[in-house]
Amino acid sequence: MMGIKDRSFAVLPHNISLEELVPKENFYRRLQSTLDLSFVRDLMRPLYAGAGRPSVDPVVFFKLQLVMFFEDLRSERKLMSVVADRLSLRWYLGYDLGEPLPDHSSLTRIRERYGLSVFRRFFERIVEMCVEAGLAWGEELYFDATKVEANASLDSTRSRSLFENLHKRRKEHLEEIFSEQRSFIQDAHATGIAAMVGPTAEKRRALAQKNARQHRWIAQAGRQQREIVRWGYKRMADLRVSTTDSDASPMQAKNKSTSRLGYQTHYVVDGGKARVILDVLVTPAEVTENLPMLDLLFRSCFRWRLHPHSVTADAAYGTTENIAAIEKAGIRAYTALVDHEKRTSLFGRDAFS
Repeated sequence: MMGIKDRSFAVLPHNISLEELVPKENFYRRLQSTLDLSFVRDLMRPLYAGAGRPSVDPVVFFKLQLVMFFEDLRSERKLMSVVADRLSLRWYLGYDLGEPLPDHSSLTRIRERYGLSVFRRFFERIVEMCVEAGLAWGEELYFDATKVEANASLDSTRSRSLFENLHKRRKEHLEEIFSEQRSFIQDAHATGIAAMVGPTAEKRRALAQKNARQHRWIAQAGRQQREIVRWGYKRMADLRVSTTDSDASPMQAKNKSTSRLGYQTHYVVDGGKARVILDVLVTPAEVTENLPMLDLLFRSCFRWRLHPHSVTADAAYGTTENIAAIEKAGIRAYTALVDHEKRTSLFGRDAFS
């Protein structure tokens, strides 16, 4: 006899707990028992006032960011709809069946309030926990990058010079309003610098000038050197900027004939079995893989006290500057050299006998 399921739902008795409804072998139970995120409360405490309406727990916010990653979601609105539909996710966040979840708009405001520096500190604390657990080997490092499409249209691009001029005038207006506060902060910094013990003023100026000539990709949060023209032509991203996402720039998407706005995400991966990602940098799409490689390499070695024997990357990283700097540091560089003969009309090595 064929059974027919009648769709009728009774009110759950009070003695049934969400704790009992989530299977014991569920992934998020393992994650809860393995990864303790209570440290984020101390990390975020300076950003909150001592009184007022309680906010969304910072631990809940970062748990939601992890859920977004594990569930391969790109929208906070979609994230909250998935959380509302999954018992295991409610359990992981600590919200009971009848308890209202945070609104997706609250997550957006919190993310904008925290900023990049907070997310980087959170990321580095997780990597530090991996290092403490012995998951990072440190003998080999792998470099790679991938393009990510932005949630912005090419139709939103406008003249970069006009956009930046408007931004500059707005910044000058704000500086004029807060000029007294700025001068007080500058005086305080000047006092602290004068009391420092170190190189002479002349050596400090020479070192500052040398550092100013170098573009620090990590310190600049992956921003492009717009004043530098490379390979003898002007980049499209130097002429046009998206008014809805100024960090994205035009890129040629895979398997697509038209351009899209997007980013380039650069990764440093440990060569151990756990394949721990040691560092990440997001740049505009036109920033090629080889440009921030050395910054990422030496910062990873310094930050995690690594002494790698080798660095492996594809041909996109194989520039003379990168290979020479890596070998000079006592690290073996395993990367293919770029075939420049296919990129230029000049005679290459193979043209001679």
